[in-house]
Amino acid sequence: MPQRVDLYSAYTHFTDPVLDAIRKETFGIDIGQNSWLTVDEYERLLPLLEIKPGDHVLEVASGSGGPALYLARALGCLVTGIEANEGGVATASKMAAQAGEAERVHFRVADAEAALPFEQNSFDALLCMDSMNHFQNRLAVLREWHRVLRPGRRALFTDPVVITGPVTNDELVTRSAVGLFLFVPPGINEQLIEQSGFQLICQEDVSDNAALVAGRWHQARQARKDELLRVEGEERFEGLQRFFESVHKLASERRLSRIAYVVEKPAG
Repeated sequence: MPQRVDLYSAYTHFTDPVLDAIRKETFGIDIGQNSWLTVDEYERLLPLLEIKPGDHVLEVASGSGGPALYLARALGCLVTGIEANEGGVATASKMAAQAGEAERVHFRVADAEAALPFEQNSFDALLCMDSMNHFQNRLAVLREWHRVLRPGRRALFTDPVVITGPVTNDELVTRSAVGLFLFVPPGINEQLIEQSGFQLICQEDVSDNAALVAGRWHQARQARKDELLRVEGEERFEGLQRFFESVHKLASERRLSRIAYVVEKPAG
């Protein structure tokens, strides 16, 4: 059985030259993301949230903070990011300060599955990219999002492991080697969205982006194997390579699909 590997420990080594080179080769435009998100996809999906200059956006699972900084600059909004990984929050806060954006972009350590440390109706939009699959009690998470969003405002999230084809037990183990995963079939997210009080505005299969990014990530890492072995060690290197290969294969074949959902809190 594959060993667990920590994909997110990279947050504390984000400025390492080899990791920097891999990100640029993987994403094309590197904004500090650590998911299946590319800038062209981000720019295509963001208008669905109807964010205006001065709006306050909550990003759940904000990672290294790069996408939050990009969002604030692109749309002139305020962003608060929450992240359970302390290294991620430290890196994100440092990046915001260095970019001169500490007044508009804030990060804090918080458990996305617990009661959020914000008042009701605090935010104008909410983002959660490629992290919903790590939350065990998805209904409770959605209800908290509903609570902190203002009426008539929207949330965007992606679930990168919707089961849309036959998957073996070994494939599920390899795909979930980077942490806790909750796999659901089509229809479950839609059901939970309704139960939480949201209205589903639209959904889209965005598996191609996951397949593309995972394939590039695997290739870029393989090309720098010797350097990465010195940073990661052989066990972690090989574990992550199996993980990226699994993501690429399962997403390409639409057996585990990545779906984007846009939901709205009713105005009335």
